[in-house]
Amino acid sequence: MADEVKPEVEMVKSLPALGYVDQPRSNVDLVNRNKVMEEHILRIIDELAANPDVDHSWLFDGRRLIQVGFMSVNRAIFKPVRIS
Repeated sequence: MADEVKPEVEMVKSLPALGYVDQPRSNVDLVNRNKVMEEHILRIIDELAANPDVDHSWLFDGRRLIQVGFMSVNRAIFKPVRIS
């Protein structure tokens, strides 16, 4: 229908950094959910780091890869753009 009214999407103002764009509230909610999950996992890794029987080299790699994974997922949601 040509006269169909689309619902208004609440937008959230982006950070004042180059490449960031305004986001729908739903995207911000998704990333915030991911950030909470990431923090939960990182705190478990912090507990493991206190254990001398854990191989800290592998633990460090695992932590870094988890952080990169969450960053990649969040960038997939926010889709930052290249600057001109």
